[in-house]
Amino acid sequence: MTTTQLRARRSCLAVPGSSQKFIDKARTLNADQVFLDLEDACAPLAKPGARKTIVEALNEGGWGEKIRVVRVNDWTTEWTYRDVTEVVEGAGANVDAIMLPKVQTAEQVVALDLLITQIEKAMGYEVGKIGIEAQIENALGLTNVNAIATASPRVETIIFGPADFMASINMKSLVVGEQPSGYDVGDAYHHILMSILMAARAHDKQAIDGPYLQIKDVDGFRRVAGRSAALGFDGKWVLHPGQIDAANETFSPRQEDYDHAENILDAYEWYTSEAGGKRGAAMIGDEMIDEASRKMALVIAGKGRAAGMQRTDRWNPPEQ
Repeated sequence: MTTTQLRARRSCLAVPGSSQKFIDKARTLNADQVFLDLEDACAPLAKPGARKTIVEALNEGGWGEKIRVVRVNDWTTEWTYRDVTEVVEGAGANVDAIMLPKVQTAEQVVALDLLITQIEKAMGYEVGKIGIEAQIENALGLTNVNAIATASPRVETIIFGPADFMASINMKSLVVGEQPSGYDVGDAYHHILMSILMAARAHDKQAIDGPYLQIKDVDGFRRVAGRSAALGFDGKWVLHPGQIDAANETFSPRQEDYDHAENILDAYEWYTSEAGGKRGAAMIGDEMIDEASRKMALVIAGKGRAAGMQRTDRWNPPEQ
């Protein structure tokens, strides 16, 4: 997976798998990804019925270009096996990834990979097509994040699950995503976010930030999302339609930055060519560009392309 090939996951909309109303609404929204939830958003007694609802919803279609994901229950519960087998057997051709919550070890990812593979072979599906999204929600998961990222070729994203994580480390806060009382300098989540981001980038995965539960506070959402976006995260969970546009905007390059990145790539390609003088460094306006500039521009251009952005400015070679 390379930066230019990534599918946009700027906004990852959580939808209760037991709610037909919310599922129908999700089809109409402009989130990059929708995940139908069998875990926390689905009561224990509703889980068996929700599996059937999810299978029907995936097979009915109408999702457009959205990435279609199902979050199953974690391996410590009695529901995981049935979640995976019913969803993948019933809708394996129409699901892009399975999200596994509370991942603590690489072996848990391997177990999910093996189960999906068995189902794909039994059902005649393309083996390996369904991805895995691994959610890091406690201290043990974070200490094993590099092994988790490389546990299976199916792993596409590493996700921060802040609420359970805060509880697992006894953080003094009840407001998910906000700084705990007494932490008045810096960002209490910086180490967690950077650890997830480093594991993701080291192994060509996407890094996704978790939810902001104050769903009516869009300004607060933008502020918290802006921190992980500034570090380089690819997207964030959204719990309400009102957060989608904010996520898409926050995790997309600014138009001027996208245009500039594309222009750097064009200019560098030309200047390093025979026609451009085979130069390793050159000027674009008042800025010197070189191979390092090209690599930085690839990141911004890749995110812009994945988001479907269009150029509004184009660099032209100087007249000879």
